[in-house]
Amino acid sequence: MVIREFGPPSVMRLEELADPRPGPGEVLVRVHAVAVNRTLDTVVRAGKFKRRVTLPLVLGIDPAGVIVEVGTGVASRKLGDRVVTSTRVQSESAADGPQLGSVHAWGGYAEYFKAQADGTTLIPDGVDFPIATVVGRHAPTAFYLLRDRAKLASGEWVLVMGAAGGLGSAGVQAAKCLGAKVIAAAGADERVNAGLALGADAGVNYRTQDLTAEAMRITEGKGVNVVFENIGDPDLFPKAFAALARNGRLVTAGGHGGGIVPLDVNQLYLKQITVIGATGQTTPADLALSLQVAAQGRFKAVIACILPLSQAPLAHELVESRSILGKVVLDPTLHDTNE
Repeated sequence: MVIREFGPPSVMRLEELADPRPGPGEVLVRVHAVAVNRTLDTVVRAGKFKRRVTLPLVLGIDPAGVIVEVGTGVASRKLGDRVVTSTRVQSESAADGPQLGSVHAWGGYAEYFKAQADGTTLIPDGVDFPIATVVGRHAPTAFYLLRDRAKLASGEWVLVMGAAGGLGSAGVQAAKCLGAKVIAAAGADERVNAGLALGADAGVNYRTQDLTAEAMRITEGKGVNVVFENIGDPDLFPKAFAALARNGRLVTAGGHGGGIVPLDVNQLYLKQITVIGATGQTTPADLALSLQVAAQGRFKAVIACILPLSQAPLAHELVESRSILGKVVLDPTLHDTNE
Protein backbone atom coordinates (compact mmCIF):
# COMPACT_ATOMS: atom_id res chain seq x y z
CA MET A 1 0.00 0.00 0.00
CA VAL A 2 2.11 2.85 -1.36
CA ILE A 3 1.92 6.59 -0.69
CA ARG A 4 3.33 8.79 -3.43
CA GLU A 5 1.74 12.05 -2.25
CA PHE A 6 0.39 13.35 1.05
CA GLY A 7 -3.33 13.71 1.57
CA PRO A 8 -6.50 11.86 2.63
CA PRO A 9 -6.65 8.07 3.08
CA SER A 10 -7.31 7.61 -0.64
CA VAL A 11 -3.68 8.55 -1.45
CA MET A 12 -2.72 5.04 -0.33
CA ARG A 13 -2.74 2.82 -3.42
CA LEU A 14 -2.38 -0.95 -3.66
CA GLU A 15 0.53 -1.66 -6.01
CA GLU A 16 2.29 -4.81 -7.22
CA LEU A 17 6.01 -4.47 -6.52
CA ALA A 18 8.93 -6.86 -6.65
CA ASP A 19 9.36 -8.86 -3.46
CA PRO A 20 12.19 -7.47 -1.32
CA ARG A 21 15.25 -9.65 -0.79
CA PRO A 22 17.08 -9.75 2.53
CA GLY A 23 20.66 -8.56 2.56
CA PRO A 24 23.39 -9.46 5.06
CA GLY A 25 22.01 -9.46 8.60
CA GLU A 26 18.43 -9.20 7.37
CA VAL A 27 15.36 -11.42 7.25
CA LEU A 28 12.26 -11.39 5.07
CA VAL A 29 8.96 -11.56 6.95
CA ARG A 30 5.59 -12.59 5.53
CA VAL A 31 3.36 -10.06 7.24
CA HIS A 32 0.32 -11.40 9.10
CA ALA A 33 -0.60 -8.28 11.08
CA VAL A 34 0.31 -4.62 11.32
CA ALA A 35 -1.43 -2.10 13.55
CA VAL A 36 -2.75 1.22 12.28
CA ASN A 37 -1.40 4.04 14.44
CA ARG A 38 -2.69 7.57 14.66
CA THR A 39 0.51 9.63 14.69
CA LEU A 40 2.91 7.30 12.90
CA ASP A 41 0.44 6.33 10.17
CA THR A 42 -2.49 8.74 9.73
CA VAL A 43 -0.57 11.92 10.59
CA VAL A 44 2.38 10.87 8.43
CA ARG A 45 0.05 10.03 5.52
CA ALA A 46 -1.64 13.43 5.81
CA GLY A 47 1.72 15.21 5.57
CA LYS A 48 1.39 16.70 9.07
CA PHE A 49 4.18 14.81 10.84
CA LYS A 50 6.59 17.08 12.74
CA ARG A 51 9.68 15.59 11.13
CA ARG A 52 10.76 15.22 7.53
CA VAL A 53 9.11 12.36 5.66
CA THR A 54 10.52 10.84 2.47
CA LEU A 55 8.21 9.74 -0.37
CA PRO A 56 7.32 7.27 -1.79
CA LEU A 57 6.48 5.47 1.40
CA VAL A 58 4.90 2.32 2.77
CA LEU A 59 3.51 2.83 6.27
CA GLY A 60 3.43 0.31 9.09
CA ILE A 61 5.45 0.23 12.29
CA ASP A 62 6.13 -3.09 14.03
CA PRO A 63 4.49 -5.65 11.71
CA ALA A 64 4.29 -9.25 12.90
CA GLY A 65 4.64 -12.36 10.78
CA VAL A 66 6.70 -15.39 9.78
CA ILE A 67 10.30 -15.41 8.54
CA VAL A 68 10.37 -16.83 5.02
CA GLU A 69 13.95 -15.98 3.99
CA VAL A 70 17.18 -15.37 5.90
CA GLY A 71 20.07 -13.22 4.71
CA THR A 72 23.74 -14.09 5.06
CA GLY A 73 25.31 -13.81 8.48
CA VAL A 74 22.06 -14.37 10.38
CA ALA A 75 22.39 -17.03 13.06
CA SER A 76 19.79 -15.88 15.57
CA ARG A 77 16.74 -16.46 13.36
CA LYS A 78 15.55 -19.27 11.10
CA LEU A 79 12.82 -20.01 8.57
CA GLY A 80 9.42 -20.32 10.19
CA ASP A 81 10.16 -18.18 13.22
CA ARG A 82 7.16 -16.11 14.33
CA VAL A 83 8.41 -12.58 15.00
CA VAL A 84 7.34 -9.03 15.61
CA THR A 85 9.64 -6.38 14.23
CA SER A 86 10.90 -3.08 15.55
CA THR A 87 11.59 -0.71 12.68
CA ARG A 88 13.50 2.12 14.32
CA VAL A 89 16.24 3.49 12.12
CA GLN A 90 18.70 6.31 12.69
CA SER A 91 17.83 9.70 11.25
CA GLU A 92 20.11 11.28 8.68
CA SER A 93 20.41 14.16 11.15
CA ALA A 94 21.62 13.21 14.60
CA ALA A 95 19.85 16.30 15.91
CA ASP A 96 16.51 14.72 15.04
CA GLY A 97 17.17 11.78 17.36
CA PRO A 98 15.94 8.24 16.60
CA GLN A 99 13.45 8.13 13.76
CA LEU A 100 10.74 5.61 13.06
CA GLY A 101 10.61 3.12 10.24
CA SER A 102 7.51 4.50 8.59
CA VAL A 103 9.27 7.86 8.18
CA HIS A 104 12.48 6.85 6.42
CA ALA A 105 12.06 3.15 5.66
CA TRP A 106 9.27 1.19 3.99
CA GLY A 107 7.05 -0.46 6.57
CA GLY A 108 4.62 -3.31 7.02
CA TYR A 109 1.57 -2.33 4.95
CA ALA A 110 2.68 -5.04 2.56
CA GLU A 111 2.72 -8.79 2.02
CA TYR A 112 6.45 -8.92 2.75
CA PHE A 113 8.66 -6.80 4.94
CA LYS A 114 12.46 -6.76 5.10
CA ALA A 115 13.93 -6.26 8.58
CA GLN A 116 17.22 -6.36 10.42
CA ALA A 117 17.40 -9.73 12.18
CA ASP A 118 18.42 -8.04 15.43
CA GLY A 119 15.32 -5.85 15.12
CA THR A 120 13.00 -8.84 15.42
CA THR A 121 11.67 -10.48 18.57
CA LEU A 122 10.31 -14.00 18.80
CA ILE A 123 6.58 -14.21 19.54
CA PRO A 124 5.83 -16.60 22.42
CA ASP A 125 3.39 -19.48 22.01
CA GLY A 126 -0.14 -18.42 22.77
CA VAL A 127 0.24 -14.92 21.34
CA ASP A 128 -1.28 -14.42 17.90
CA PHE A 129 -0.05 -11.97 15.28
CA PRO A 130 -2.60 -9.15 15.85
CA ILE A 131 -1.92 -9.20 19.58
CA ALA A 132 1.84 -9.25 18.95
CA THR A 133 1.79 -6.17 16.73
CA VAL A 134 -0.42 -4.18 19.12
CA VAL A 135 1.50 -5.21 22.23
CA GLY A 136 4.80 -4.62 20.42
CA ARG A 137 3.83 -1.08 19.47
CA HIS A 138 2.57 0.22 22.80
CA ALA A 139 3.54 -1.97 25.75
CA PRO A 140 7.34 -1.41 25.62
CA THR A 141 6.75 2.36 25.39
CA ALA A 142 4.42 2.27 28.39
CA PHE A 143 6.95 0.34 30.47
CA TYR A 144 9.74 2.70 29.42
CA LEU A 145 7.76 5.85 30.24
CA LEU A 146 6.48 4.64 33.60
CA ARG A 147 9.38 2.56 34.88
CA ASP A 148 12.40 4.34 33.44
CA ARG A 149 11.28 7.96 33.04
CA ALA A 150 8.60 8.51 35.70
CA LYS A 151 10.35 6.10 38.11
CA LEU A 152 7.01 4.66 39.15
CA ALA A 153 7.17 2.80 42.46
CA SER A 154 4.92 0.02 43.70
CA GLY A 155 1.95 1.36 45.62
CA GLU A 156 1.94 4.79 43.95
CA TRP A 157 -1.14 6.23 42.26
CA VAL A 158 -1.12 6.74 38.48
CA LEU A 159 -3.67 8.76 36.52
CA VAL A 160 -3.79 7.38 32.97
CA MET A 161 -5.31 9.76 30.44
CA GLY A 162 -7.00 8.31 27.36
CA ALA A 163 -7.09 4.97 29.15
CA ALA A 164 -8.86 3.09 26.36
CA GLY A 165 -6.52 4.22 23.59
CA GLY A 166 -3.57 2.26 22.28
CA LEU A 167 -0.93 3.81 24.53
CA GLY A 168 -3.37 4.56 27.34
CA SER A 169 -4.58 0.96 27.63
CA ALA A 170 -0.95 -0.15 27.66
CA GLY A 171 -0.26 2.41 30.39
CA VAL A 172 -3.02 1.02 32.59
CA GLN A 173 -1.62 -2.49 32.34
CA ALA A 174 2.05 -1.58 32.60
CA ALA A 175 1.31 0.43 35.75
CA LYS A 176 -0.51 -2.54 37.29
CA CYS A 177 2.37 -4.85 36.37
CA LEU A 178 4.67 -2.43 38.21
CA GLY A 179 2.50 -2.62 41.33
CA ALA A 180 0.79 0.77 41.06
CA LYS A 181 -2.78 1.81 41.75
CA VAL A 182 -4.45 3.18 38.62
CA ILE A 183 -7.15 5.70 37.81
CA ALA A 184 -8.40 5.16 34.24
CA ALA A 185 -9.53 8.48 32.74
CA ALA A 186 -11.34 8.66 29.42
CA GLY A 187 -13.95 10.71 27.60
CA ALA A 188 -16.87 8.25 27.53
CA ASP A 189 -18.31 5.78 30.01
CA GLU A 190 -17.62 2.80 27.75
CA ARG A 191 -14.00 3.86 27.45
CA VAL A 192 -13.68 4.26 31.21
CA ASN A 193 -15.18 0.78 31.61
CA ALA A 194 -12.61 -0.55 29.15
CA GLY A 195 -9.85 0.80 31.38
CA LEU A 196 -11.46 -0.77 34.44
CA ALA A 197 -11.69 -4.10 32.60
CA LEU A 198 -7.93 -3.91 32.02
CA GLY A 199 -7.30 -3.74 35.76
CA ALA A 200 -7.63 -0.07 36.76
CA ASP A 201 -8.66 0.48 40.38
CA ALA A 202 -10.93 3.44 39.62
CA GLY A 203 -12.25 5.37 36.65
CA VAL A 204 -13.18 8.94 35.71
CA ASN A 205 -15.13 10.24 32.72
CA TYR A 206 -13.34 13.56 32.20
CA ARG A 207 -16.08 14.86 29.89
CA THR A 208 -18.85 14.54 32.50
CA GLN A 209 -16.90 14.67 35.80
CA ASP A 210 -14.41 17.07 37.36
CA LEU A 211 -11.14 15.23 36.72
CA THR A 212 -9.14 16.97 39.44
CA ALA A 213 -11.84 16.63 42.09
CA GLU A 214 -12.40 12.96 41.31
CA ALA A 215 -8.70 12.15 41.37
CA MET A 216 -8.39 13.87 44.74
CA ARG A 217 -11.42 12.04 46.09
CA ILE A 218 -10.11 8.66 44.95
CA THR A 219 -6.68 9.30 46.48
CA GLU A 220 -8.23 10.65 49.70
CA GLY A 221 -6.97 14.15 49.05
CA LYS A 222 -3.36 13.20 48.49
CA GLY A 223 -3.27 13.45 44.70
CA VAL A 224 -1.67 11.09 42.20
CA ASN A 225 2.05 10.45 42.08
CA VAL A 226 2.23 10.09 38.29
CA VAL A 227 0.15 11.33 35.37
CA PHE A 228 0.53 9.23 32.20
CA GLU A 229 -0.45 11.72 29.49
CA ASN A 230 -0.57 11.38 25.73
CA ILE A 231 -3.41 13.70 24.73
CA GLY A 232 -2.18 17.28 25.15
CA ASP A 233 -5.69 18.74 25.32
CA PRO A 234 -5.71 22.39 26.52
CA ASP A 235 -8.71 21.78 28.82
CA LEU A 236 -7.75 18.35 30.17
CA PHE A 237 -4.00 18.82 30.67
CA PRO A 238 -4.28 21.43 33.46
CA LYS A 239 -6.90 19.33 35.26
CA ALA A 240 -4.62 16.30 35.20
CA PHE A 241 -1.66 18.45 36.23
CA ALA A 242 -3.63 19.86 39.19
CA ALA A 243 -4.30 16.29 40.41
CA LEU A 244 -0.59 15.66 41.04
CA ALA A 245 0.71 15.29 44.57
CA ARG A 246 3.86 16.93 45.88
CA ASN A 247 6.92 15.56 44.03
CA GLY A 248 4.56 14.24 41.33
CA ARG A 249 5.70 13.43 37.82
CA LEU A 250 3.84 13.94 34.57
CA VAL A 251 5.16 11.91 31.65
CA THR A 252 3.90 12.55 28.16
CA ALA A 253 4.47 11.05 24.74
CA GLY A 254 1.66 12.46 22.64
CA GLY A 255 -0.40 15.49 21.68
CA HIS A 256 -3.50 14.18 19.91
CA GLY A 257 -5.60 16.93 21.48
CA GLY A 258 -3.48 19.72 19.99
CA GLY A 259 -0.36 19.72 22.15
CA ILE A 260 -0.44 23.40 23.19
CA VAL A 261 -1.56 23.56 26.82
CA PRO A 262 -1.55 26.01 29.76
CA LEU A 263 0.81 25.27 32.64
CA ASP A 264 0.39 26.43 36.24
CA VAL A 265 4.00 27.33 36.99
CA ASN A 266 3.16 28.22 40.60
CA GLN A 267 2.03 24.65 41.23
CA LEU A 268 5.00 23.38 39.24
CA TYR A 269 7.52 24.77 41.70
CA LEU A 270 5.46 24.78 44.89
CA LYS A 271 4.72 21.06 44.55
CA GLN A 272 8.14 20.37 43.00
CA ILE A 273 6.52 18.63 40.05
CA THR A 274 8.52 17.16 37.19
CA VAL A 275 7.19 17.23 33.60
CA ILE A 276 8.85 14.65 31.36
CA GLY A 277 8.55 14.52 27.59
CA ALA A 278 9.75 11.32 26.01
CA THR A 279 9.39 9.12 22.96
CA GLY A 280 9.39 5.36 23.05
CA GLN A 281 13.13 4.73 23.29
CA THR A 282 12.64 1.10 24.23
CA THR A 283 14.93 -1.92 24.05
CA PRO A 284 14.54 -5.46 22.68
CA ALA A 285 14.35 -6.57 26.31
CA ASP A 286 11.29 -4.32 26.83
CA LEU A 287 9.59 -5.88 23.81
CA ALA A 288 10.41 -9.43 24.91
CA LEU A 289 9.11 -8.67 28.41
CA SER A 290 5.89 -7.22 27.01
CA LEU A 291 5.24 -10.24 24.81
CA GLN A 292 5.97 -12.61 27.68
CA VAL A 293 3.53 -10.76 29.94
CA ALA A 294 0.93 -11.04 27.15
CA ALA A 295 1.60 -14.78 26.85
CA GLN A 296 0.93 -15.10 30.58
CA GLY A 297 -2.45 -13.44 30.13
CA ARG A 298 -1.41 -10.37 32.13
CA PHE A 299 -1.43 -7.93 29.20
CA LYS A 300 -4.35 -7.64 26.77
CA ALA A 301 -4.49 -5.95 23.40
CA VAL A 302 -7.71 -4.04 22.75
CA ILE A 303 -8.50 -4.66 19.06
CA ALA A 304 -11.51 -3.15 17.30
CA CYS A 305 -11.26 -4.97 13.97
CA ILE A 306 -8.92 -6.75 11.57
CA LEU A 307 -9.11 -5.74 7.90
CA PRO A 308 -7.39 -6.88 4.69
CA LEU A 309 -4.54 -4.74 3.38
CA SER A 310 -6.67 -3.37 0.54
CA GLN A 311 -8.92 -1.71 3.12
CA ALA A 312 -6.12 0.42 4.56
CA PRO A 313 -7.95 3.63 3.52
CA LEU A 314 -11.01 2.49 5.49
CA ALA A 315 -8.76 1.59 8.42
CA HIS A 316 -7.37 5.14 8.44
CA GLU A 317 -10.88 6.61 8.27
CA LEU A 318 -11.90 4.54 11.29
CA VAL A 319 -8.88 5.60 13.30
CA GLU A 320 -9.31 9.26 12.40
CA SER A 321 -13.03 9.18 13.25
CA ARG A 322 -12.19 8.39 16.91
CA SER A 323 -15.44 6.43 16.97
CA ILE A 324 -13.99 2.99 17.66
CA LEU A 325 -12.76 1.32 20.80
CA GLY A 326 -9.44 -0.46 20.30
CA LYS A 327 -6.82 -0.76 17.58
CA VAL A 328 -7.44 -1.37 13.90
CA VAL A 329 -5.16 -4.06 12.48
CA LEU A 330 -4.38 -4.90 8.85
CA ASP A 331 -3.77 -8.51 7.80
CA PRO A 332 -2.22 -8.81 4.31
CA THR A 333 -2.99 -12.55 4.26
CA LEU A 334 -6.73 -11.77 4.20
CA HIS A 335 -8.37 -11.22 0.84
CA ASP A 336 -10.99 -8.53 0.24
CA THR A 337 -14.14 -10.05 -1.27
CA ASN A 338 -14.35 -6.97 -3.52
CA GLU A 339 -10.89 -7.51 -5.02
